[in-house]
Amino acid sequence: KVCLAEDLKLGRQVALKFPAIDSGAASPALLERFRREARAAAALSHPNICTVYGVEEHQGRPVMVMEFVDGETLAARLERGALKLDQALAMSIQIAGALAEAHGKGVVHRDLKPANIMIGKSGAKVLDFGLAKIERRSADQEQTHTMTVEGTILGTVQYMSPEQAQGKEADARSDIFSFGLVLYEMIAGKRAFERSNPASIIAAILEREAPALEPEGLNRVVRACLAKDPAQRPATAGEFL
Repeated sequence: KVCLAEDLKLGRQVALKFPAIDSGAASPALLERFRREARAAAALSHPNICTVYGVEEHQGRPVMVMEFVDGETLAARLERGALKLDQALAMSIQIAGALAEAHGKGVVHRDLKPANIMIGKSGAKVLDFGLAKIERRSADQEQTHTMTVEGTILGTVQYMSPEQAQGKEADARSDIFSFGLVLYEMIAGKRAFERSNPASIIAAILEREAPALEPEGLNRVVRACLAKDPAQRPATAGEFL
């Protein structure tokens, strides 16, 4: 649940995000996802990533205080059809820049989709790092903070990578695949793998190639993002840029 609020101390509008609670109490897994989202987003600083100001408590419930983005989601915009090519390319550069910041800080989003991208006056803003994987290197070891369980599918079916669809480990290259699907939809006005049910969508992601886009130069870039083998994709969003 997200509410618009006013920060009385600093005199600005903010968004307050509460964990979804149906039965009066949030599950430990839900609270951990909520805390991980706050940690992941707070570690990032980029004009195309929604800023997290902090985590407070309200009536015994955690609440995330976030930047208020006045606009609409990319999903809502795409309901009206494809973007003009120059708009799609400009927005894709902003989204890729946000992912480059995340990947550079060891954060893998794992649920990039139009519903998690806001379009405001200043451009695109990536948000909702609830499924993010956070990798941090300490002096003597690498630590990975994630909720992944081998064989568990995390993400949104229409925008997940082949490895996510198979329940395998997801890294920055999985975000690149999802980004390719978002870019495809912005340009074509339809999803690359549109099917009637989740099983058919997963089968298409694993086995089919997306219909070609025009111009050919752009098509090559998108196809590189949508390579079935992660090793054939750009390694990070920074490399893609």
